[in-house]
Amino acid sequence: MKIMSPLNLKLWLFILLGASGNAVATDGTTDIAKSYPKQYKTWEATQEQSEREDVLANNPRNVILWAGSSYAKEYHTPRGHQFAVADVSHTLRTGVAPKAVEKGLSASCWTCKTPDAPRLIGELGFEGYAAKNFTDLGTEIKNVVYCSDCHESGSEKLTLPRPHARDAMAKIHQPFEQQSATVQGAQVCGQCHVTYYFRPEKSNVVNIPWIFGNTADDIEKYYDTRRFYEWIHPISKTPMLKARHPEYEHWNRSKHAELGVTCVTCHMPEAIDENGKVFTNHKVDKALPYFKSSCKGCHSSQEKMAQRLTDLKHEINAKAKDVEELLVKAHYEAKAAWGAGATWEQMNDAIMDIRHSQWRWDFAMSSHGIYAHNPEEGKQLLNKAIEQAKSARSSLSKILRQLKVEHVYYPDISSKAKAQQAVGIDEAELVREKKAFIEEEINKHWDPVTQRGY
Repeated sequence: MKIMSPLNLKLWLFILLGASGNAVATDGTTDIAKSYPKQYKTWEATQEQSEREDVLANNPRNVILWAGSSYAKEYHTPRGHQFAVADVSHTLRTGVAPKAVEKGLSASCWTCKTPDAPRLIGELGFEGYAAKNFTDLGTEIKNVVYCSDCHESGSEKLTLPRPHARDAMAKIHQPFEQQSATVQGAQVCGQCHVTYYFRPEKSNVVNIPWIFGNTADDIEKYYDTRRFYEWIHPISKTPMLKARHPEYEHWNRSKHAELGVTCVTCHMPEAIDENGKVFTNHKVDKALPYFKSSCKGCHSSQEKMAQRLTDLKHEINAKAKDVEELLVKAHYEAKAAWGAGATWEQMNDAIMDIRHSQWRWDFAMSSHGIYAHNPEEGKQLLNKAIEQAKSARSSLSKILRQLKVEHVYYPDISSKAKAQQAVGIDEAELVREKKAFIEEEINKHWDPVTQRGY
């Protein structure tokens, strides 16, 4: 065990010490570090996964596509589970405490970041919890993703402590209690690695929109039937949808799923300790470095597999770029049409094509690793998105001709800064406000776990 700095030691004591002051797990039943030392040590090692990339800087087109939503302010690739609480605390997307007359961001944003969320749901009720502001519950959050997020108290038995996940699995006729341990393992990951939205009519409780099924088409049908949208795009006036990392959905229809290969198989492979005993590696990580334990049963060559994944990633990214370029132009062409006096009757088909195209693009590209999880579905989604974006632009072209619009303005979005300027985002001001909130509230009053990695 490595020697910890005083701050880290204090942090781990917060995790290990329950309300009674004894060395117990967050579920308050047993000393997990002693009972499951190998699992605990590898779980602890997710601190090593500290690197991340600025998605908006890497691809400024995202700023335009997500304009009007918090995703246009900041979006980074995810880090290890140890940073889940700190990252959601610090991101510009969660902002600062609302003013007295403002509603603010729902506490539902904590739901997948900490085992304190199921505890608070139990104490406040699902709607009571969701009705709270995100910042209201900051002082209650003391633990990162932990054993009790996946296991019953002090045991290896799997569980789904989040009500929205239990409901969702029942919707697709896969109730958790009736599944094999293998499928349950995937469902445990699917509590959070799944797309969702907040139900405004139910105090913003987390909901997984699977009433008709969990394909992009099924979820789109659900949203369209409910006439639901998350925001109105400020450029094109399109009622927008947002996909959020639908890894479970893509896996659920993949060849891996057909063969019984799950998230756990690839990302938490079996390991052998110094005594020759087998245990599950809880350093949730990329699969390829563990080729021999994760992949060799089906794939003969690590080199060929790595090259295949690289090729698929390039192919999917190229298709995604085509969609993005089409949609950026479509948003601005719609703006030009509105400015020239277009009516909703004229614009309906184009606007719906933008909505549906961007939904499929987002459903593919917000899924981390779709090129590995389900590349065929990813390509199908993007091909359809290209078709719909082209249809939108074709409709808009006719409208612009009818309205005698000869020129459409497309801003320079060659950098994140320029793209944010184009949509009216002052990142410097947002950073200043967030920094002040962090210094005055998070650093002084929230648990040290909310500051990890910063």
